[in-house]
Amino acid sequence: MRTSSGSWSDQRIETIIGDLLRTGVMVSACVVLIGAFVYLRQRGHVRADYGIFRGEPSDMRSVRGIAADALAGQGAGIIQLGLLLLIATPFARVVFSVFAFAVQRDFLYVWLTLVVLAILAFSLSGGG
Repeated sequence: MRTSSGSWSDQRIETIIGDLLRTGVMVSACVVLIGAFVYLRQRGHVRADYGIFRGEPSDMRSVRGIAADALAGQGAGIIQLGLLLLIATPFARVVFSVFAFAVQRDFLYVWLTLVVLAILAFSLSGGG
């Protein structure tokens, strides 16, 4: 059974988690939208050639490459950064949950959430 520690009630934690998820989705959507405008401004006039398959460039396959492209003002990099933020949102929720359960001294849930966090980290690192 969970007990509240100080002002860390279940209701407050649920409110914070809801705000975290909502904010993460809104920020990522805004970044993707900005990236779409930049991309269309830079490459909107280029005619698409669907006769040849071209995979993602190598710089779009790593977080470092995506960040570099986004900082350089490349539309595709900004869009990819927004998608990374979207992926990071539930990851941040799990990290916050570990913290919240620890503050509430609910160590069974701390361990279970750490297992979930390890599985997420393993999956996101390409191990799964």
